[in-house]
Amino acid sequence: MRVHLSLVLFAAWSLAAPQVFPDRSAQAESGTLDGVPVEVIPEKPPVAEIVAAAIPTDGWTVTCDSSQAGNDCSNAIDDNADTFWLTDATASLPQSIVVDMKTTRLVGNITIQPRQDGTSTGNIGQHQVFLSSEDGTNWGSPVALGTFLDDNKLKTTIFTPANARYVRVTSLSEAGNRGSVMSIAELNVYDATTELPPSPATAGSWFLTVNFPLIPVSAAIEWSSGRLLVWSSFTSNAFGGGAGQGHQTVTASYDPVTQLVSQRTVTNTDHDMFCEGLSMDADGRIVAAGGNSDRGTSIYDSVADSWSDGGDLIKPRGYQSQATLSDGRLFTIGASWSGGSSTDNPKDGEIYDTATNAWTALPGCPVDPMLTSDPEDVSLGHIYRGDNHGWLFGWKDGSVFQAGPAVAMNWYGTSGTGSQSAAGNRAGDPDSMCGNAIMYDAVAGKILTLGGSPNYVNSYSTANAHIITLGEPDTIPEVTAINPMAYPRAFHNSLVLPDGKIFITGGQYYAVGFTDQTPQLIPEMWDPATQAFTQMAPLSIPRTYHSTGLLLPDATVFNGGGGLCGDGCDTNHPDAQIYRPPYLYNADGSFADRPVIDFLSAGEVALGGQLSITTSGPAVTGFALIRLGSTTHTVNTDQRRVALTPETGGEGYGGVTVTVPQDPGVLLPGYWFLFALTEAGVPSVAKYVKVLV
Repeated sequence: MRVHLSLVLFAAWSLAAPQVFPDRSAQAESGTLDGVPVEVIPEKPPVAEIVAAAIPTDGWTVTCDSSQAGNDCSNAIDDNADTFWLTDATASLPQSIVVDMKTTRLVGNITIQPRQDGTSTGNIGQHQVFLSSEDGTNWGSPVALGTFLDDNKLKTTIFTPANARYVRVTSLSEAGNRGSVMSIAELNVYDATTELPPSPATAGSWFLTVNFPLIPVSAAIEWSSGRLLVWSSFTSNAFGGGAGQGHQTVTASYDPVTQLVSQRTVTNTDHDMFCEGLSMDADGRIVAAGGNSDRGTSIYDSVADSWSDGGDLIKPRGYQSQATLSDGRLFTIGASWSGGSSTDNPKDGEIYDTATNAWTALPGCPVDPMLTSDPEDVSLGHIYRGDNHGWLFGWKDGSVFQAGPAVAMNWYGTSGTGSQSAAGNRAGDPDSMCGNAIMYDAVAGKILTLGGSPNYVNSYSTANAHIITLGEPDTIPEVTAINPMAYPRAFHNSLVLPDGKIFITGGQYYAVGFTDQTPQLIPEMWDPATQAFTQMAPLSIPRTYHSTGLLLPDATVFNGGGGLCGDGCDTNHPDAQIYRPPYLYNADGSFADRPVIDFLSAGEVALGGQLSITTSGPAVTGFALIRLGSTTHTVNTDQRRVALTPETGGEGYGGVTVTVPQDPGVLLPGYWFLFALTEAGVPSVAKYVKVLV
């Protein structure tokens, strides 16, 4: 009989016994992981302790599609990890197992323990998880899906709390492609630790968990397919200390249409892309520079579905930001996390020519004016944190605006050898490391800044919010402090949505990497019309350090990752949840009727050019362009929104024309989502539009 242990699966919220994790050797010797003392990083609880918190299986029954003699499906719920269920070797996938708990309960997660006999055959790869509170035949949509890593470690799937009597797990592939069998040693179900979520009409809903075979620390949208590309480091759950460090990157992609997760290890660029600078160029290529391999540049072409070597940085870097400019070039600056310190070799600006795949130094773009005052740098005697994660925005005439995280803001020019001019301070805000900055109205030059903490680690975050309004380059922008968020946050992610609102998710009150202590589980929605923050449906999974967030083409939001601290760490989150904002629901909680873009006159548009659009469904009153995002370490320099007004027609049923902005600093070159919007703000699924240089 099991003993019920509350919240054991969230043991990371409290301190655990110390454990040394793989790390960069100098830091491992000092007893830290990336500056975080190893004694505060929680260990993963023993499997026995985790499963002891599961719902007792007394009286349960189980059915399955097939089994082998001696490996019946009842073995999956017999409280004995030495036995296992194994499907018939002659049966084809998919194969399913269904558990009947006999009573309806509010459940929040399951665990799957693979077979423990030293054989990997039957490990589940692609999978789906369904719940039913009725008769075990009406399943609806899956609450979770994805691909598990091919090993014998316990697999945990957390989802939004729901009432269920029946749980079904369906295997779509064998994790190592060793055949078509499916195996489970123990399948456990757990009571939810929170209540049922609020009405989606007002709070939205986290409707799907996606499991990945890695920690999604970096993410970008593939414009040609709509897939989400994610990656971790040289291995799936750690960033240092292994033979592959600096030479390869483990990646995966999620297709929102097919709901399949595929995986790939990239070796041909000899580049470990963890903690890279990241942005999407004018041709939609995803450019990752520096990081664990502190000089490398790797380029992903979504049409070819391939990575290639993009040349070396002038100065080695890691934890820098990177921004696409009005002329299509890329700018980067800072980043003393790897490749030495700016104290000894200032990490001044560089520019990347995407036509020649070559970096050029910009000595006139000094890093010193944008440094934060981090006490860790003082204790180390050199810059390590102060030049990390700049809030960079490509703007007019090839300029770059640096909005943070330092108090001091700056303009950088990229002509010739570069230039720099001070842009004032961000009102009364302190240094705000690992906060967010979002250009939500590019035409008006409006940027919203949110949260962050004065120091990278061991620092309380703020709930501060400011609006920065840009004018011409090298002028002092207007900075306005507005009412703060409800919750202080660092390590959070913020996304501008088609209706112009900003969704803020995850984060941590007291910023400490590799822990889920003081997580902020209540997202917020900011409305630019009222400048008010509204609380949304709660997360089921903490999203803290190394979490990511992006807008998807169907106007939902991806929020995933966290951790990357090694096998023994309890803060690793190899998963994501997908969020439907309130605009996708009617007042009664049913799905809203969405407009459809039936015709778009061209997939490309010149600056100042026009697009003709035909829609069907509910009447369309406006359109929005949102640049496709790419993100790592809370930084997303690609996203920005441009509102478009129909110039003819107006009823939304044909003959509508929109004119895009003329200025490339406002409408950066590259790929953008085009959304049609009803008067109530209900968006269509996006079409893709390439803005030409």
